[in-house]
Amino acid sequence: MWDQSVDVLVIGSGFAGLSAAIEASKAGATTIIIDKMHVPGGNSAISGGLLSAAGSPLQEQSGIYDSVSLMVADMLAAGQHLNHPNLARIVAEHSVEALLWTIEELGVQYKDRLSHLGGHSVPRTYNTRTTSGAGIIRPMLACCRKMGIPIRLATYLERFITDPQGAVEGVVVREGYVFPNAESGTEKRIRARRAIILASGGFARDVAFRTIQNPMLSQDIQSTNHPGATAETLKAVLTIGGTPVHLSHIQLGPWSSRDEEGFGVGSMFSMLAGFPYGILVDVFTGKRFVNELADRRLLVDAMLMSGVESIAIVDQSGVREASTLDQCLKRGVVAKYDSIEALAEANHIPADSLQLTIRKYNSFVEKGVDEEYGKPISRDSAPITTPPFYSIRLISKVHYCMGGLLINEDAQVMHIQSQLPVGRLYAAGEITGGIHGASRLGGNSIVECIVFGRIAGQKAALETIRS
Repeated sequence: MWDQSVDVLVIGSGFAGLSAAIEASKAGATTIIIDKMHVPGGNSAISGGLLSAAGSPLQEQSGIYDSVSLMVADMLAAGQHLNHPNLARIVAEHSVEALLWTIEELGVQYKDRLSHLGGHSVPRTYNTRTTSGAGIIRPMLACCRKMGIPIRLATYLERFITDPQGAVEGVVVREGYVFPNAESGTEKRIRARRAIILASGGFARDVAFRTIQNPMLSQDIQSTNHPGATAETLKAVLTIGGTPVHLSHIQLGPWSSRDEEGFGVGSMFSMLAGFPYGILVDVFTGKRFVNELADRRLLVDAMLMSGVESIAIVDQSGVREASTLDQCLKRGVVAKYDSIEALAEANHIPADSLQLTIRKYNSFVEKGVDEEYGKPISRDSAPITTPPFYSIRLISKVHYCMGGLLINEDAQVMHIQSQLPVGRLYAAGEITGGIHGASRLGGNSIVECIVFGRIAGQKAALETIRS
């Protein structure tokens, strides 16, 4: 009946899947990773490489007070308190442990300063030296190679095989799969003697499925995700009783460029320079309209207001952390000007209004308090006065699915009828739901993937081997 047997089968090769596989293998379980795409890493590899942690070494060195409770409070506020608090707290409690694991076990290198992302009360976000998730994925893949963990690409999960009690026994896959042809490849059956771990990500590129959840997110709205961010694995789990949670809560990224496809290079420019050190204005009025460091949901809501067309503006002093600046300029995603007047003229912004907006904002920076929108003014902020000046035209793109499968504290998938764990089935990362509620904070995806990926791998390896 079975073409192959393995102790632990991991579906997905991003942050969550690789973390799970490494931990399962360390615990002595034979482990295989499968991924439907022809290259590993998924969205993780093209992400911004941002990891948030509460009480980290860099915070201590910088004299920044933070705590698990504060991080949880920030998550609940952004999530409109729809988060499952027990799951959110696990992420915050293990955030520093996850960070140190990437540094000490994997050798990941981060920049020596923290970023203050929207919705976080304090700077708590590390950024890889590569300014992308590849800076974590590559060491993870190297670790898997060293440990002898096979990663089978172009292998598509077709369906689960369960025993009479509903516990998963294995899967039917298609080897030699060619995305997106579900009929391609050859059927094979893989048995999981201990457990299966789901880490296949979200469904932001699955237009049919996402519009069922939110009809506003039609094919006319771009996505930052890779093409394989689709819902097949999620749907397969729902057919065997997995519990869906928050599927309609789909996040748009407010920092995306109008002038490039996907996540691109402009997103990191906005996150690391435009929003923290610059201003967001409406090109039609030349005025600010939102706290640039609000959480993503609030930013998107403000940007989607009728008649608003957004542009971020920052000066030379504000781009010091913009590691993708050269790429942005080369690709025409960011424009550079010698004066605010030239910037206003090129972008058809009322010059007098924009000058007034900048003067008002600069006065807030000097006072250390944004009296208009309450943006946190960091210690290293400076008035927007130093030429040259930079601008990026912004549009919101579908970015992240807060909803997915309900899991418990041990990363076990919960059954919709019994609300007990589905036997031998674990999940981690974006395929799960409930952790982030209505909106995820920046930098909290990578840490969530690693925290629950490691838990899933450790727990799966403890399952009794089937005879």
